[in-house]
Amino acid sequence: QVQLVESGGGLVEPGESLILSCVASGFTSEYYHLGWFRQVPGKEREGAACISFREGTTTYDDSDDARFTMTRDKAKKTVFLKMYSLEPKDTAIYYCAARPSMSEFCDLRSPKNYDYWGQGTQVTVSS
Repeated sequence: QVQLVESGGGLVEPGESLILSCVASGFTSEYYHLGWFRQVPGKEREGAACISFREGTTTYDDSDDARFTMTRDKAKKTVFLKMYSLEPKDTAIYYCAARPSMSEFCDLRSPKNYDYWGQGTQVTVSS
């Protein structure tokens, strides 16, 4: 059974940084993608970053102006979303998602492409 457990959210001031973590368990191979999606009330869930767990190839949402970096620790089956220069617009619930895939290239086009989800972690950027 696949499980995703996020951590690292919190309240930060504009300009500060934050690192989110997601531990993935239950996969029987390395052929899967992990993604970070975010959602604010009244809006659709949108992708921020994703990674192919085996190769480490990443994809980012262009609107974040290269402020986010996604990495992974294969031994710990953990992915990280490092967020820099946070802005109030980054306030959202951040979800970790996963799907089995043989492709090196993950995509963020739709959360419906992902099969497994964590419970989410709140990130609030406010002064």
